[in-house]
Amino acid sequence: MSIFTPSTLSHGRYTVGDLIGHGGMAEVRKGIDTRLGRTVAIKIMRSDLANDQTFLKRFRLEARSIALLNNPNIVSIFDTDEEEITDPDTGRTVRVPYIVMEYVKGQTLRDILKVNGALNQRDASQIMLGMLNALEYSHRMGIIHRDIKPGNIMISEQGAVKVMDFGIARMLDDSATTLTQNQGVVGTAQYLSPEQARGEVVDTRSDLYSAGCVLYEMLTGRPPFTGDSAVAIAYQHVSEVATKPTEVIPALAPIWNDVCAKAMAKDRTQRYGTAAQFRKDIATIAAGGTPVIEGVNTVAPLAAAGAGAAGAGAAGVGAGSGMGGASDVSATQALPSTQTIPMNATSSFNSDDMANLAHSTAAATPPQSRAQQRQAALAAKQKKRKKLIAIWSTITVIALILAGLGGWWYVWYNAQSIVPTITSSMTQAQAQEAVEKAGFVFQAETDNDSTADAGTFTKQSPEGGQSAAKGSTVKVWFSAGPQSVAVPDVTSMTQDEARSTLEKAGFKVGSTSGEDSDSIEKDHITRTDPAAGTNATKGTTVKLFVSSGNAVVPTGLTGQTQDAATKILSDHHFSAVVKEGDYNDTVPAGSVSSVDPGEGTSVAQGSSVTLIISKGPKPEEKVNINPTDYVGQTFKNAKWALGVVGLTGNAQTGESPADDAKVTHIYYNGTEITQATEVPKGATITLSAK
Repeated sequence: MSIFTPSTLSHGRYTVGDLIGHGGMAEVRKGIDTRLGRTVAIKIMRSDLANDQTFLKRFRLEARSIALLNNPNIVSIFDTDEEEITDPDTGRTVRVPYIVMEYVKGQTLRDILKVNGALNQRDASQIMLGMLNALEYSHRMGIIHRDIKPGNIMISEQGAVKVMDFGIARMLDDSATTLTQNQGVVGTAQYLSPEQARGEVVDTRSDLYSAGCVLYEMLTGRPPFTGDSAVAIAYQHVSEVATKPTEVIPALAPIWNDVCAKAMAKDRTQRYGTAAQFRKDIATIAAGGTPVIEGVNTVAPLAAAGAGAAGAGAAGVGAGSGMGGASDVSATQALPSTQTIPMNATSSFNSDDMANLAHSTAAATPPQSRAQQRQAALAAKQKKRKKLIAIWSTITVIALILAGLGGWWYVWYNAQSIVPTITSSMTQAQAQEAVEKAGFVFQAETDNDSTADAGTFTKQSPEGGQSAAKGSTVKVWFSAGPQSVAVPDVTSMTQDEARSTLEKAGFKVGSTSGEDSDSIEKDHITRTDPAAGTNATKGTTVKLFVSSGNAVVPTGLTGQTQDAATKILSDHHFSAVVKEGDYNDTVPAGSVSSVDPGEGTSVAQGSSVTLIISKGPKPEEKVNINPTDYVGQTFKNAKWALGVVGLTGNAQTGESPADDAKVTHIYYNGTEITQATEVPKGATITLSAK
């Protein structure tokens, strides 16, 4: 399974750099678009698959699929083509397709889970919102991903969620793209939907099932199903119900049980119908609410699925040794329906190989002449004679030594005794009796570092079963009982430093979880649970919280004065950018009307936050009115002229002048206007006309 990687592509436009990832069909390398001067990711298909039309079609399909997608949560495609590459082993020229994609600097969700284990509920929600936004869009565009898993979800350094690798995506409206319908199961065992595992035609709800599996793993730190092989895992997806998340992590909110159960229902009709529905429930939880989720009967379809598992599953999962076995159940794999071909097979020497290698090595030694053979035989006899003389000389010396030391050994042996083995079931009195009975002096010691019950045996010196001089002292330690000590403050330490400090204090270190912090450096400790300074029993497991390198924009900025908001941002290590806003009827002038990014948004530490400053309520607009402009005009013309300047003209109460009646007086709020006067725009001017 090889890829012959050129140094450049597309006649030098793209330079090909370091390997940043690989999968079952292709590898991904970092590259440079020399024309535009930007860093890109280049996905190059395996050269040994370039002549396989099925895989070639699937690779081209990916390019076409992604090219249709333009969404901030989906990795963008920039270019695609095929490059002629000469196989250095065969000298044959093959055309190897490649895709030039957006380069996202960050980590995959798989890498994050490996380091941190289970994520906190807020982080899991934010990642799900981004992933479901991507699926909502791709499904609306008629594309099913079919391989949603942590390894295909990238988290950028800015916290953006990017779904990638549409390598086995399927167009809903293009039957020609159903490349695996008759060829087996394609996907990753730990995240396969039941219909995928049974080799059935899938729809968008298959992606939602896989998304539910990813959510489950983010909340619990483990996939919903595990096993010794991909086949075993696939069978569980079809026929078993996952353990509730709260049974794995009791601290989780119970609502997650319902969300995961609905997303991972065996019967696709009982799952979320769309990614938008799924996203709405996640958003409700993220906002502190509790969505109403209809009950899901997770085991109802098991009986109905039995025939499918035995029928269609025989061609799909049943042929499953070809999914890669226990060696790599997290990799995207293809199951052929007619034959078993491991997709990730590696070469190794067997016993026959090694025997052949040894034979060929021996055969490579040139034969000796007869004279050389006689000389070698004589040298061997002389060497053997010298060896026999040396052996007998050594035996003689040893015999003399033993004869001289025999008396000393007899005295020493009779002065020794075997130290008895003390066990945790013994009381102190029983331990003392055993030690003194063997001829030793008993000395009790207190073990203040033990977490065992008080009075329990913990260790001894010398160890039981050793030989020691009779009359010597045997020290035996008994626990003082669990000791309560303060949890050390490991804030700002690296994970290794924190672990060492806590273990020295007598604590165990458990899981780690990432969280945002405005002051703690990325990958350094933000806090512990139990908290620093809290008294806890030695041996207690301490959970570490690690800085994600992001910080949350403070809340409560809106409505603050510019100076107050700037200080709040500075206290949280953000820099403020001030921008004049519009008139605002509710926010006083000089105060913050909005912020960008919004309050509560997770952004990189030390980022700039824009404060939009209100101009206050919009001032009342005035109109200057002069009676000479209207008195003497016809009633109709005077009304028209008032309307031009934004005023309304009405007849005086009790009067009904004709349009051609002459205006004699004008009034505002009952007072006659006799000279130029300012009135509010939109005011009503009363006209008296005859």
